[in-house]
This record gives sequence, C-alpha cells and structure tokens, in this order.
Amino acid sequence: MLKIAMLSTGEEVLHGDIVDTNAAWLSQLFFENGFSLSKRSTVGDEKSSLVEELMMLSFNSDVVIVNGGLGPTTDDLSAEAAALAGEVELVEYPEWTEKLEAFFAARSVKMPESNRKQAMLPQGSVIIDNPIGTACGFKVTINQCDFYFTPGVPSEFKLMVESQILPDLKKHHPNQTGMDCSKLHTFGTSESALSDKLDKLELPEGYFLGYRSYIPYIEVKLFGPKGDMERRVKLLQLIFKLIEEHVVSVDESMQQHVAHLVIEKKQSISTAEQSTQGQLSSWLHANEDAAEYCGHGWVLGSRLDVGQNEHDALAAAFALAGATKDKCGTDISIVTGRVKEKSFSVAIATKEGEWGQTLSFNRTYSNQDRVLVITTVAADMLRRYLSSKPVFPHYSSLTREKEMFVPQSALMAK
Repeated sequence: MLKIAMLSTGEEVLHGDIVDTNAAWLSQLFFENGFSLSKRSTVGDEKSSLVEELMMLSFNSDVVIVNGGLGPTTDDLSAEAAALAGEVELVEYPEWTEKLEAFFAARSVKMPESNRKQAMLPQGSVIIDNPIGTACGFKVTINQCDFYFTPGVPSEFKLMVESQILPDLKKHHPNQTGMDCSKLHTFGTSESALSDKLDKLELPEGYFLGYRSYIPYIEVKLFGPKGDMERRVKLLQLIFKLIEEHVVSVDESMQQHVAHLVIEKKQSISTAEQSTQGQLSSWLHANEDAAEYCGHGWVLGSRLDVGQNEHDALAAAFALAGATKDKCGTDISIVTGRVKEKSFSVAIATKEGEWGQTLSFNRTYSNQDRVLVITTVAADMLRRYLSSKPVFPHYSSLTREKEMFVPQSALMAK
C-alpha cells in the first residue's frame, strides 16, 4: 500500500498560533480519492529540524506533501531544506522569475528583490504552477520518495492540490483504490458500551471499525474496500440494529438528518429557550429549506420564572411548550427550560400531545458544552417524534429524573 505523509511547516502552526486546516482538508480529500495519509507531522522554521524531518520522511514514505515555507522571507526555508536533504544545489528557474516579474508588472508595482528567492528551487525539480500567488510549488524526488512542496496560503494550496497534485498522483499510481468509510453518529452512549455490542462482530477481510468521540457524539466508523457497496450496506444494517437506540444519523450529521426530516414532514416549529441561549433555533435554521418551517423563536433569561409553578421545572416547561405552540400557531414547539444546579427540563408540544423530561448531568461540563448537550437532547426529541420513535431513550451521560407524556385528549379536557 502506498505510504503517504504530510509535513506542515512554520512556527505559527507548530505553536498553535493558527489552526492547521490545510492538513485536515488534505486528509479528507486524499481519503475520498483513495490516497489515505499514513502520517502527519509538523516542524518549525529551524533549518536543521526541517532537513532532519525531510530525510526521515524520505526513508519511510512513498509520497510526501510539504505545506508552507515557500514565501520570500528569511524564515521560509522549505526549498533550501529540500536541496540539502536531496544533496543538490539551489538553482534559479528563469520561467518562474519571468512569471514573478509579470505578476508585479501587471499590478504596476516593482518586484521586491526578496521575491527572487521564490524562483530558487532544488536542481531537478518540476514546477507546480501557482495561478494566484507568487510561491510556485515543486515536485522533487529524495531517496526514491516523491515530495510535493506547496505554499501555506489555503486558497493557493487547495487549488494546486486539486488541479495538479492529485491528478499527478492518479497518473503515477492508477491502481491505488483506497477505502470507503461509513459513519454512524450516536448520542447518549459511551465508547465502551458501543464496543461491548460491536466487538463480537466478525467482519469480512478488509473491513474494520473505528471510533471517534467528541461532545456530544460518538462516531462509529466502518472502513472497507472502495466500491464494495452491496456488502457495505449489509454490514451497516447489521451494525445499525445492534446500536439503533443511540444512532442519530448515518453518513450525515445529526443536524443534516433532522433538517431532512423537517422538510419531509412539513411541520412548522417554534422554540422557546432558557438553557440553550438560542442555539436550538440557530441549529434548526442552519438548513435553508428546513428554515422555511421555523416559526417564532424566543430566547428567555435564565432567571425568568415561566409557568404557574416555578418550583416544578418540568411543569414549567410543559406550560411554556403549550403556550409557545398556541401563540405561534405552529405544529410543534420545543422548549428548553433553565438549568437548576445540574438539572434541566426539555419539552415538545405536538398535535398528538406533549412530551417532557427532566434530566441531570452525570459529569461537569463547561457552559458551552452544557448548551451543546441540552440542544442535542431537544433536537433528539424532535428527531424521535418526526421518526415515530420512542421519545425517551436511555442516555448514559445523563440521568432522567422525570418523564411524562400528556395526550392531546387530556390537554383538551383541561
């Protein structure tokens, strides 16, 4: 299998001054095209460290994408380091010097002398054109490993990768088929609980499972040979049955899935939020088509008492849900009540009746994460209602203190 690595350069990347979005983007693009990365590394602007990393990668990889360090300043050392690692001279490429001069002339600006450095490349390099910037990329072989050097500016980097580097890889490695990855997003469970259910599966050769945990989701990822669609679907169905209670979407985010349900069911929705600070409304409005079904949305202060009984949080949430639905004239209303100590209440009012629950956190969250979890609980209630699924599942990260369903017939009798 082709071993592909990416090296990101620059002190600002190494020390976290900027987030390395180029690396994440490249990893995804290459995986989708059958060229999965086997390694990613980062090094600063020290020449010796850069040369050392290039040498190490050349002995352990077939292809390396180097990002950054091609600018005109003294800390841009990628070309010089590549020449040292490959034991060749830096030579001027007149065709790039001419392009630089034309670039500045077109802007009626005299080219700074420092930009000439960008035309100095390791001997034997092949230029990778940069149509929108002054830093040309280049391809050079070091110890039988092909290196593609690229500028760090995201727009320049992405254009060069998509239009030149990826096609070049496909040309020289036509048999690289790669893998596909299907994702089941789960909410309200743990990695260990998922593992207990799925580890007993005997997957066909070439297939394996992976997990990714981030608040508030855990992704179950099924990796397998590219193009093996029939078998992949059967395996996904088997996995889904084992963990169905907590699966909130498959091969799309939960937010996208709920948006599709809203569009399909064509039911209007209003919101009233105390604990989610408008995040639930923003979540529902993210899809332009689904947003057409969103009615009024209120964000209420956390100290505001709502309903007739401020001492019963669930009763207050029920009262607010019913009032919101009636006042807005929508098919559905969703309410997130305020947080008291570690507890919060969420309610949803529909034409069939009202569902409400009071939950408490089993761990300490930051305010941002707490808002995210409560928003997801509310969205999960909406998802379950629209999908005709039980509204009250078991959440391992939350304890349910109360739950109640009030049918429409009981509400009408009041």
